[in-house]
This record gives sequence, C-alpha cells and structure tokens, in this order.
Amino acid sequence: MFQGLSDRLNDVFKRLRGYGRLTEDNVAEALREVRLALLEADVNVKVVRSFLERVRERSLGRDVLESLTPGQQVVKIVFEELTALMGGTANRLGVAGQPPTVIMLVGLQGSGKTTTAGKLARFLHGQGRRPLLVAADLQRPAAQDQLETLGRTLGVEVYRAAGPSTPVAVCREALSRAKSRMLDPVILDTAGRLHVDEPLMDELRAIKAELKPTEILMVADAMTGQDAVNSATAFHQALGLSGYILTKLDGDTRGGAALSIRAVTGAPIKFIGLGEKLDALEVFHPERMASRILGMGDVLSLVEKAEQAVDEKQAAALQKKLKSQTFTLEDFRDQLRQVRGMGPLDQLIGMIPGLSRVKGLPDSAQQERELKHVEAIIDSMTPGERRRPEVLNGPRRKRIASGSGTNVADVNRLLKQFTEMQKMMRQLMQAGKGGRLPRNLPFSLQ
Repeated sequence: MFQGLSDRLNDVFKRLRGYGRLTEDNVAEALREVRLALLEADVNVKVVRSFLERVRERSLGRDVLESLTPGQQVVKIVFEELTALMGGTANRLGVAGQPPTVIMLVGLQGSGKTTTAGKLARFLHGQGRRPLLVAADLQRPAAQDQLETLGRTLGVEVYRAAGPSTPVAVCREALSRAKSRMLDPVILDTAGRLHVDEPLMDELRAIKAELKPTEILMVADAMTGQDAVNSATAFHQALGLSGYILTKLDGDTRGGAALSIRAVTGAPIKFIGLGEKLDALEVFHPERMASRILGMGDVLSLVEKAEQAVDEKQAAALQKKLKSQTFTLEDFRDQLRQVRGMGPLDQLIGMIPGLSRVKGLPDSAQQERELKHVEAIIDSMTPGERRRPEVLNGPRRKRIASGSGTNVADVNRLLKQFTEMQKMMRQLMQAGKGGRLPRNLPFSLQ
C-alpha cells in the first residue's frame, strides 16, 4: 500500500535532512520531486497543485528556514498537509435519531460492494449491534446468493425478496422487518453498473427518497485511481454521498484515489478495505495513513489489531507458562497463528516505525510461506513430541519432515530456534528475579 509513493518521498526527505540549513532553492528542488511522486501515484493534478502551494508557503516561512532542524520541519509540514488533504480526522458512521439507522451502499460493479456489505455487518456486529443485510441488487442474482452466504457465515440476518419485486419494495419491506425484529442498522446492498448511467441513478434516487438513509456510502475500487475519483464525483453529485469506502488498498494501488477523493468531492473516506477476508475492514484515520505514507509507521492501528487478535485468557495462560518455564511448541504455534490473524505481514511491517524503510527484508509472500512451514512442521508432531521436543531423534525428524512437506534441515532449524528461545526466556526470568540482565543476550535491552 503506497509503497512506491512512500519510497519516493522518503528519498526526498533524506536529502532534505542532510542540509544544515535550507534555502528557497533546496525547497523548490524537493517540492519538484514531491510533485513527480504524487503525479506518478495518480493523484489529481489540481489536488497536487494546491497541496504543493500550501507546503511551499509554510516551508519558506522564517520559523522553518531558521530552524536548527529545517529538514524535519518540512517533513512535519508535509505530514500535516497530507493529513488535512485526506480529511484531518476519522469520520464515524452517523446514527439515526429513531432506529433503525439505514446505511445505503452504492457503487459500480466490481468494486467489492457486496463483500463490503458483509465486512461492514461484521464490524458493526462486533460492536454489539444487530445488523440486517438487504439484498437490494436485483440486477445480479448471484449478488443475492452471495449476501445470503455471507450472512450465514457471520450469523447475521439477510433479507431478500421471495419473488419478483423492485429494489424500492425490497428496501421498504426490509425496513419494516428490521423495525419488527429490532434489528439495527439496516445495510442496503444496492445494484451497480459497469459505468455510471441514468437508469442506475434513478433507481438509487428512488431508494433514497423512500428510505431516507442516514448514510449513503460509495464503495470505490482504489486500484482504478482517477477513474474512481471521477465516478465518485458523479455519484456524489447525483445522491449527495455522506462518505466513501475504499476497497483493494492492499493491492498494487498507487494511492491516487485515497489522496484525491476527499479534496475533489468534499465527502470523507470512512472505511478502507485491506483484503478479501471479512475482518479486513478498518476505520479510515487520515493522520495514521499519512504516517504510513511517510514511513513513520502506525503503532495505534497495530495495537488495535493485536487487541482484536489476542485472546485475554490465552494471554494469561501463556504468561503463567513463561513464568513456570513450561512454554511448548504447541504454545509457539498458537502464538504464530495469532500473529497471522492480525493480517498480512507486509501490512504489519508497514505499521512499525522505520521498519518499512529497512532494505533486504524478505517479501511478505516468502514470510507467509515460512510461517506456514513452521506450522506444518509442528502439526506433524505428536502431542507428546510437541511438549517434549528433546525426544525427537533422527527417524522421528525424518517422519515429521515427510509429513509436513519440508526437509530434515527445516525441522532441525526450527528445533534449534525454539531451544535458543527457551534459553533466552530462562535468562530473562532469572534476570527478573536477580534484578539484573544477563550479558550474553542476543540483543541489547539496556
């Protein structure tokens, strides 16, 4: 996500930080590079022009040019302007004065609208609410089946027409169902088209007039760049959108839509989709996104993901095992699964300050393969072998390698790493009891 833009901007700022003091020429040269980086990221030309003008005006102020750290000051200005460009602060979903709240999802075909309806239902269900998914896309029968499947997976009720009907009638009946069963909110999965056309807009306007939704959110494919911005503008002009949900930000997207859509239309981005799984939906925080783009990480989002992935009871049990030095390969495997449950490793790395700029890190696909191999090796052991790996002789290791699709060298490497980790944990526990740390740790804690 934004990797190309992030790399280009960090190269520019690295040069700026190297200057003891800045001149107007230094700033002008840096902003030319920033301009090229933004245009290559498919950011709207007018947005780039106004953004750079604001940055230039602030960067040439006396406070910056006479600062002891002028390069850092410019980075701070770019961060603040990027944050403002994307909306400044997170925008939460509105709530109807009289339940149920109606959330109307609109967008073009192929943007991931139906999947996003399921993701949004899961997100709200996790907050203790009882959403109702409404299959209002009568143009594509498969969309109704897909929504029912998602509802069963999530344990969320889905309403679809029993026979021939119209989108307005389906939405009206669904709202009545929600009121009678005290379901809230009502999420409308409306029809899309391959392109913006008047029949589509007429249908959506009719649904809006009938149900008076609290939120009208357009689901836009971030990978289509300025095409997404153009269609977002058309939908906003026709329906008065309250916000956007950008999907496929985990793909090979340059970031132009995310950086342009708020400035062009005036409506905020409320959520972003970062994968196909139903838990891959995040509230959009402009300041956190700006921090990721500039390679500063996103610790708050990382902590939130960890809180969602880690089971408190398991964490307490693990702490006891660490103290009693009974940590086993089964516990190690469970910890790996929790880490993988937090999302793709490349996204997690991007949230750790500075780590995204480290060169030579293995790519995420390689990292995922290695973690899967580790899990497969541990799963190929018997319960007794996982608890007492010292019994693993040559024939057993060969059997485990065959059962996990790896080789004996991989099994030996895992066992060696696990033994070293156990040794380090014992040293840490002893250090905690004695009030000092051992000197032979493989990393520095002091």
